[in-house]
Amino acid sequence: MGNLITNGKLEVWDIVVIIIHFTAVFSIGIWAAWGGGKDNTSGYFLAGRQMPWYLVGLSLVVTNIGSSTFIGVSGTASISGFGVVIYEFQALNCLLLLGFIFVPVYFASEVSTVPEYLKLRFGGDRLQIFISVINLIMAIVVMLSGEIYAGSLVIQQSLGWDIYTSVIVLLLLTAVYTVAGGLKAVIYTDAIQAVVMTIGAFILMGIAFSEIGWSMETLRLRYMSAIPNTTQVWGNTTCGMPTEDTWHIFRDAKTSDLPWPGSVFGTLVLGCYFWCTNQVIVQRTLAARNVTHSKAACIMTGYFKILPMFLMVIPGMISRTMWPDDIACVDPVVCEKACGNPAGCSNIAYPRLVVELMPTGLRGLMLATMLAAMISSLTSIFNAASSMFVIDVWYKIRPRSTELELVIVGKLATIVLVVVGVLWIPVIQAYGSGQLFVYLQAILSYLTPAVFSVFSAAVAWHRINETGAFWGLFCGFAVGLTRFILDFVYGVPSCGQPDSRPDIVRDFHFLHFAVFLYVFTLILVVVISLFTKPIHPQKLVRLTFWTRFSNLPRMAMSEEKAEEQRKNDIIRAEKQKEAAIRAQQRTGLKWKAWNILCGISGSPADQEEEQDEESPQHEMKATAFEDPKWARVAMFNGVILGAVCIFILSYYG
Repeated sequence: MGNLITNGKLEVWDIVVIIIHFTAVFSIGIWAAWGGGKDNTSGYFLAGRQMPWYLVGLSLVVTNIGSSTFIGVSGTASISGFGVVIYEFQALNCLLLLGFIFVPVYFASEVSTVPEYLKLRFGGDRLQIFISVINLIMAIVVMLSGEIYAGSLVIQQSLGWDIYTSVIVLLLLTAVYTVAGGLKAVIYTDAIQAVVMTIGAFILMGIAFSEIGWSMETLRLRYMSAIPNTTQVWGNTTCGMPTEDTWHIFRDAKTSDLPWPGSVFGTLVLGCYFWCTNQVIVQRTLAARNVTHSKAACIMTGYFKILPMFLMVIPGMISRTMWPDDIACVDPVVCEKACGNPAGCSNIAYPRLVVELMPTGLRGLMLATMLAAMISSLTSIFNAASSMFVIDVWYKIRPRSTELELVIVGKLATIVLVVVGVLWIPVIQAYGSGQLFVYLQAILSYLTPAVFSVFSAAVAWHRINETGAFWGLFCGFAVGLTRFILDFVYGVPSCGQPDSRPDIVRDFHFLHFAVFLYVFTLILVVVISLFTKPIHPQKLVRLTFWTRFSNLPRMAMSEEKAEEQRKNDIIRAEKQKEAAIRAQQRTGLKWKAWNILCGISGSPADQEEEQDEESPQHEMKATAFEDPKWARVAMFNGVILGAVCIFILSYYG
């Protein structure tokens, strides 16, 4: 990485731009943190459910498009061309499913987290805890680790700073306003980051295009001849050589790196898990003012997902044409020298453009953009993961916890995640593959299809019961985990090396495996449910897509559990009153410092009064209904987005 680091020394104006950007973002985050309404779980984890559609949409965009997306998508595009963009284009379909199928059910069921939905839908605690653990693992192993690894690449190649020092500083800065302000601070800072990120990426795209004369035909000619000099050394002319598949999304089902059945169905399964059942994403839609605002946010995000084709894929391909020996290296020795990773250097494609092409000042803006994308994703992961831990795990351990206790535990959980993120850095460096994006998608293919099969079955069909859902998920996750372990045990051979992996690993593409695992789990869920006792229909009121508008009272899944919950609520209310009395007596300087440290804007007494006036449960019910006029407007725009998706898939397919 040495040659890139020496070229990446920043000048004064670059540093000024970075400082101004992060000062502004940090200030906005702290400002949002001092607002009221964060002393309860609805305010802290869901921003009081008062966010307008455009803020939710911008937050969804920047939560999804982090530094790992910039580096991963551009890097994979530099090696294999257009194909990787299918993940972005399929997101349009997934966002429509989220906005028009899943979100109305989530709102109607009045949940704060997606695992909590399974608790209401099926009863019992084991499904809720199981899904929470899986999602927490995915948040740390895939999302958190991917962002930190990508961010460390940006820092190394652009600044030359020590990885640990840089990442620790960024994580601590991120944690300050995330811990203090909750989801409200995250969404406000996300909106700023989204604007800066888009502007910076457009500027870099323009500069990169100007290098090849603003011509796609020129890019085609230069890309097809961008062959690393080390190719012939391997005695295998296919290593490092572009193919005609580069310019198509849908490719051969058996021999290509991205087979078309996997592109059509596999990416849809992965996308639906990520967009429709992943707490990091769904949490933002639940923070919207109502279902219509949430739908509008999904549609807005869908249009933004068209941009990666131009902001990441094409710049990544241009980067290869400019530095083929480094970006497309196939010799481990050469790769080690170029980027420090013998598996491949595709991940440096985008940072290399920033370092080499951006002029002074704009280079600082682009660097701030990529680091901003990383920070925005981290804030989202921190807040969503802490909300899952508090509501789906901690609350099971201490069901009589006060609202304030739950919020403080959530803040502490965020701090723990920061520590885990730092400790995970050497693990990422040890296992980071040559193509970060492919690495992340492969892990998702093994561990998440079973989760989405349970959610899709639960939303779509009332006959699915807890027994079928749990054991289907358990078996499906076990199969996926087995494949995940096999992949890590055998590894992926470098180009030109013999592939001695078992057939089930070598010939079963991870996207095909995702489709298989989804169908396999779904069959198990359905069959086991049909052979076991069904759930009473009145217990499923507002818990499936078909019953979301019902005004009937919902029966409790278990009267014993419901009675236990009522007793716990009474005890919690008494503890809240005791806390309010104690808070009135705590007027000294140390207690004011404690409130500032925890980001608590008011006393428990204030909180109690606010809850008496209008409880979070009442707010949630109001948000579940739509104005017919705006519902039709949202539907019309959803149809247009679907048509746009069909057009771009046909055009680039």
